[in-house]
Amino acid sequence: MIRDEDLYSRPETWVAWSINWGAIWVGALAALSAALIFGLLGTAFGATSLEKISSWHTISMIDVTVIVCAAFFSFVIAGWVTGKITGARHSEPTILHAAIAWLVATPILVTMLAAGAGTAFGGWYGGLIASPIGAAAASTASPDIVRNTAMAAVTSLLLGLIGSVIGGWMASGEPMTFTFYRKRNAYLDAQKGKVSV
Repeated sequence: MIRDEDLYSRPETWVAWSINWGAIWVGALAALSAALIFGLLGTAFGATSLEKISSWHTISMIDVTVIVCAAFFSFVIAGWVTGKITGARHSEPTILHAAIAWLVATPILVTMLAAGAGTAFGGWYGGLIASPIGAAAASTASPDIVRNTAMAAVTSLLLGLIGSVIGGWMASGEPMTFTFYRKRNAYLDAQKGKVSV
């Protein structure tokens, strides 16, 4: 029988995951590059800039679809690139690296937007900044515009985080099911058996 004092008297041990910062920086740059390309393509094909959203009823479904897909897939690409460069075989380290790449890309994106690159990214991140650095102070926007642009920016950022996690998971090569973790050892043993035959 295990006593309570035996459980709590054991020294606590920590196992740190090693972080591949090169993979994280390349993934963050891949996210920014993909977001820039998708933003420019969206603008070229006529997707409306969402810098000032006065009403959601004025935005077409095609524009919203372009914006959602661009925000999501730019970070799927980043997560996949980050995960592949790390070379980890399991999904947890690749997802961790992909999420850190999202964390690194977000302040860089905000800095680029503050420098005036908002229209190059398609404008859907417009709620992250009030006005570019060095620009004349913008007139006070209505509360609806402020709320709606902030909602669009938050949605884009959260879709980017989800995309980076999925991209990192895809890069690991493990099946994308939540029950696989419980069966991982049996799966790896079966794979080893197939290889050794």
